[in-house]
Amino acid sequence: MFKIFKKDQIKSNDEASILLKIGSLLIHAARIDENYTIDEKNIIKKTLIELGANKETIDQLILSSEISEKNSNQILDFTREIKSLDEEKKEIIIECLWTIIYSDTKSDMYESSLMRKLAGLIYFDSKKLGDIKEKVKGKIK
Repeated sequence: MFKIFKKDQIKSNDEASILLKIGSLLIHAARIDENYTIDEKNIIKKTLIELGANKETIDQLILSSEISEKNSNQILDFTREIKSLDEEKKEIIIECLWTIIYSDTKSDMYESSLMRKLAGLIYFDSKKLGDIKEKVKGKIK
């Protein structure tokens, strides 16, 4: 009986850790152009909730993610666990990243470079990466 609770607690801790990593990665993308806006923060909140974050604690998750991103010196810290997620969750993350990037209607060379690098690090198909980019760009026109 106690083993069940420990297993659930471990699963919950793993999920919280992954959500923190995802949040940190999304915040990194939002900050890469040195203009982290409230719109970008709201996009991140919506995505984290879609991925399973608790609505009641989302603000704390965002704050923890901001601190984690600020204290990290490389994106590998965020992508190690993300690459093991299923394809559907990766697509949600990639779409959020493109939405953040295009929230100011343009993508600069640093943002594009980040996306290419991330696709490789999380084992995401480059064709799908481009398809999602075009889908997001189509929404902002």
